[in-house]
Amino acid sequence: MKIYDVTVPLSSRVPTYPGDPPFEMQPLQRLEDGAPCALSRLVMGSHSGTHVDAPAHFLAGGAAVDALPLEILMGKARVVELVVSEKIERHDLEALDLSDDLRLLLKTRMSGQLRHPEFQQNYTYLTTDAAVYLAQIGIKLVGIDYLSIEEFGNQDYPAHRALLSAGVVIVEGLDLSDVEPGEYEMACLPLRIAGADGAPARVILRTRP
Repeated sequence: MKIYDVTVPLSSRVPTYPGDPPFEMQPLQRLEDGAPCALSRLVMGSHSGTHVDAPAHFLAGGAAVDALPLEILMGKARVVELVVSEKIERHDLEALDLSDDLRLLLKTRMSGQLRHPEFQQNYTYLTTDAAVYLAQIGIKLVGIDYLSIEEFGNQDYPAHRALLSAGVVIVEGLDLSDVEPGEYEMACLPLRIAGADGAPARVILRTRP
């Protein structure tokens, strides 16, 4: 079995969604300065790098990230590659047989682009109809390979609301560039921050026997 770490390493070079705080690692104690141990302060937003969106991100009274069920965050996941430049539409997903899938990871032209520090507004996004379709067919987790599943600049956030209101967990900021389409075992573990609207996560895929 092969293991893929599809998490983007957090650093000051990771692009940040406009309006979100950038990641910083501030040294508080340094071994080279004679301190007995190294110690740093981490400054970041709850949606930095590879991260999970909880319902509380957009829904008043929605579940926080520490309440997300582990049985959704872990298990069989399917990676599909969609060769579209601008957006993923309902018909793109209807052409796939997703009937046996609970966790869907969308690989687009954006995989690997989080290695570049400049934020790209023209990322591939999920349309509202496509989001509604995924919720309707019973998908419980949707992942994508840039910082948002939503069209940039859409202040109504319809794709997020369609998914989160149906209990679908959203994972954003994946790096699927080295992963072939197919079925994998996934572990997606966001930081267990009480009451948080989201949290950075370590996401691992393992080939299935």
